Amino acid sequence: MARRRPPGRRSPARNPPVRSNNRTERTRCAWATTPLGIAYHDKEWGVPVHDDRVLFEFLLLEGAQAGLSWETILRKREAYRKAFAGFDPRKVARFTAADVRRLMKDEGIVRNRLKIESTATNAKAFLAVQQEFGSFDAYVWRFVGGKPMVNRRRGGDIPAKTKESDALSKDLLKRGFKFVGSTICYAYMQAVGMVDDHTLSCFKRR
Repeated sequence: MARRRPPGRRSPARNPPVRSNNRTERTRCAWATTPLGIAYHDKEWGVPVHDDRVLFEFLLLEGAQAGLSWETILRKREAYRKAFAGFDPRKVARFTAADVRRLMKDEGIVRNRLKIESTATNAKAFLAVQQEFGSFDAYVWRFVGGKPMVNRRRGGDIPAKTKESDALSKDLLKRGFKFVGSTICYAYMQAVGMVDDHTLSCFKRR
């Protein structure tokens, strides 16, 4: 998930595909260059997610990543899991001003007050969506017709946003979510497998 526009939302890398040093000599998307990034790329990025708690996790992490590299968030991921009640939206929705003050002292996470305050706001909006649609999964996958959008990317043509992420962002904002601009939404869609932007040369290509 900066990402996909690879993790980092910066201009797509023009580097050649990354080849691993292991015996399988796997070719990966060019952004996967560190051990943490490679593990995330190989096991999670672009894999369809239908578990509401994981969908909430990535919603929270994508918001935290805004303006930073995805690698930074990956390094802090376990600290976020601990700080935000295992990414349980019901528990996060009950966070108070005292929790915000506590989290502002937590060196393991991004200590941005607006981002921290948005977590409780987003958790409440997330629960409202669950109540309306039965699950967040049922709601969010509607924006890609219920199945992954598999693109044919060569590496330098991954967009920062699309009409689908524009639509998701607009609807989330209408529902009261914060830190859900179209660029963040597209990275989110890549992270949870709604969009498959693995490049044509990548071994993860469907």
